[in-house]
Amino acid sequence: MSNLKVSFLGLGVMGFPMAGHLSKAGYAVTVYNRTSQKAQQWLSIYDTDGATVSASDSVDKACENADIVFMCVGNDYDVRDVGTQALAVMKAGSVLVDHTTASADIARELYETCKNKQIGFLDAPVSGGQAGAENGQLTIMIGGDEAVYSTVEPVMSNYARHSQLLGKSGSGQLAKMMNQICIAGIVQGLAEALHFGQRAGLDCNAVVDVISKGAAQSWQMENRASTMLNNSFDFGFAVDWMRKDLNIALDEARKNGSTLALTALVDQYYADVQKLGGGRWDTSSLLTRLK
Repeated sequence: MSNLKVSFLGLGVMGFPMAGHLSKAGYAVTVYNRTSQKAQQWLSIYDTDGATVSASDSVDKACENADIVFMCVGNDYDVRDVGTQALAVMKAGSVLVDHTTASADIARELYETCKNKQIGFLDAPVSGGQAGAENGQLTIMIGGDEAVYSTVEPVMSNYARHSQLLGKSGSGQLAKMMNQICIAGIVQGLAEALHFGQRAGLDCNAVVDVISKGAAQSWQMENRASTMLNNSFDFGFAVDWMRKDLNIALDEARKNGSTLALTALVDQYYADVQKLGGGRWDTSSLLTRLK
């Protein structure tokens, strides 16, 4: 049990279970969500005997007494909007942790704002998807100061299997861009392999069982090949979100002069999936455009 008071802003598919793990760990947790019904739903689940939890109807009320404020919202605009509201009331010595996948620019901007207010800041995007959040097995990529990370790491460990400080502010977001670049290429490769196998008349489930034991193995193959073959995409990490993330990476690439030819191509393939009505389908739905 901890005496720390924490707030969690944003109860989407990731934030909802992440905040829940903090409550289960014994922290006093106050949650906020723009859709108040979601906050009340969270409260109905985690307001158990011995838990110190509450739901607030505003960002400022949720954050005014918090030692650590966690934020997991949608995009740069949301990060700036919600973050500014939180920082208006957060006390000196507290910490703001942003788990949103956003740009490195907004991370650096918030870092400077926090520094001027004597508040710690970490950009801390996560990987592992909804299942990782629900099972407390996320990976967290972090940018910021060592002293702040050391303070917050034990708290984040309640929903993470691994977290790592990668450098100064913005480094976490840059690392998440690398993560999404890798995933885009792997999913496209898997989609093409399954498409090839189906056209060749192979039992693709049997083939995947074999090749997943060798050099072709990946998280995507282990967790998505079977659902792709079953044409099941109504779950997981949405195409709309992936395109948002890839466009952040492509924008950063234009700034630093790197070449992301494959990433740009796969981004356009995801645009094809959106045209098919698959904006909310899982990213593994790249297979649909090949049929």
